[in-house]
Amino acid sequence: MPTQPGPTPPHPEPHPPNSRTLDARSLRGLAHPLRIQLLKSLRHDGPATASQLAERLGESSGATSYHLRQLAAHGFVEDDPERGKGRERWWKAAQEGTTFSRELHRSPDPAVRGAADLFLHEIANIHTQELGTWLATSREWPEEWAGSSDMSDFTLQLTPEQLKELNEKMHALINSYHGLSGEGSAQVRLHTHSFPRRPTD
Repeated sequence: MPTQPGPTPPHPEPHPPNSRTLDARSLRGLAHPLRIQLLKSLRHDGPATASQLAERLGESSGATSYHLRQLAAHGFVEDDPERGKGRERWWKAAQEGTTFSRELHRSPDPAVRGAADLFLHEIANIHTQELGTWLATSREWPEEWAGSSDMSDFTLQLTPEQLKELNEKMHALINSYHGLSGEGSAQVRLHTHSFPRRPTD
C-alpha cells in the first residue's frame, strides 16, 4: 500500500517479510485450486469465516471448511482469536507471502513436480484475473490511480546470473515499500514475470 518512497535497507531481503518458503510437503498441502484461492482471499481481504469465504468464492461452506482445515494442518492459516468468539470459526493467513523454490519444479518425485505445475499455473491464472479485473474497472478509479498504474513489458539480452541479479534488485526495491501507508493509500498489487524465450526464425 505504498504512497511515498521508503529508504532501501542496507542489505534488503529478496523475499517479502513474513514469507513462507515452500518445501515438498507444504507444496503438496497448498497445491489445490480452492486452497490457493482461500489463502489469497485471506491475505488480500483479511480474516473471514468459512461461510464468508464460500460466498466470496462461489463455493459451498462445507468445501471451504474442509480446505481451510487442510491449510491449517500445513501452517498456512490459523484461528483469529480477536474475532473467533461466536459460533463460527474465524480464519486468518499465517504469513503474508509464499516463496517458491525452483528446485521443487525439478524434483525427482513426480507428485512434487505435478504439485509444482498446478501451483505455478494457478498463480499465473490469478495474475491474469487480477489484471483483467483492473482493466475492466479502471474507469471507476480516480484519474491519479489510473495514471499511476503500469502494464509494461521489456526484452533484454541477459545471462542467467544477470537475470537473477535483476530479479533480486527488483524484489528488494519493492520490499523497501513494505508497510507504508498514508492518507489516500490503497492496496496495490504488483506482478513480476521474467523468463527466457527462444526467438522465432
